[in-house]
Amino acid sequence: MRVVGVVSLLVALCLGPFGPGADAAAHSLYLEDLTWTELRDALAAGTTTTIIIPVGGTEQSGPQIALGKHNIRAHVLAGRIAQALGDTLVAPVVAYVPEGNISPPTEHMRFPGTISIPESAFKATLVAAAQSFRQAGFRHVVLLGDHGGYQAALKSVAAELNRDWAKSTTRAHFIAEYYAATRTAYVQALRAKGLSEAEIGTHAGTADTSLMLAIDPAAVRTDRLGEAHGALGVQGDARPSTAALGQLGVEPIIQESVAAIRKARQDQR
Repeated sequence: MRVVGVVSLLVALCLGPFGPGADAAAHSLYLEDLTWTELRDALAAGTTTTIIIPVGGTEQSGPQIALGKHNIRAHVLAGRIAQALGDTLVAPVVAYVPEGNISPPTEHMRFPGTISIPESAFKATLVAAAQSFRQAGFRHVVLLGDHGGYQAALKSVAAELNRDWAKSTTRAHFIAEYYAATRTAYVQALRAKGLSEAEIGTHAGTADTSLMLAIDPAAVRTDRLGEAHGALGVQGDARPSTAALGQLGVEPIIQESVAAIRKARQDQR
């Protein structure tokens, strides 16, 4: 079960200012909670113009973080971003992404539980999803991803879509700022707290683990933080991790992504 804080956050994102019941579900920020007629009406009224396709991934993150780390983060943070924008919905998270060669296994595929697909299949899925949203009537399709390995692919897909949509009023936007914030503003904030580069790390270290603690502590095995130090597949030291440190990453991710989406939409006009 998720802890109360995370449940409350997700309920707030789904219900907004509305109470429980059918009317509240109709105002969810998550596409999969809506009926097709609710979406049709929102698009026709112009109260919804934008859809975020959040990309996650299913991979190992040491002995202390659940395999669904990227999916959980992408889902929750995309919801927070949509909430700030006000006219935006969140598509189902893309959980199947390139994670290395399957056989013989490379990269994260060396660890049980990681799922990998070819980049061609990944990009084709994103293109088809985006085309579906254009057909539905969305004017802006936003691509953002929680994992570093496919950022270039997201950029390429957005460029391909915009070439195909040159005569359309719909545009695709790759938001590099979402992931970049975890490597810039967040890392700088951790350094300011006295953490070393060796502690912050690049995968399953203090930065990664703390961000997960801030978003969904139930996905972190805090009793294994010491075991994670020096473990295979971990780059960093998770032992100093806290939810408070992770919150230093949550805010810049949301703020910088919201600003980038607003700018991208404004530039389209």
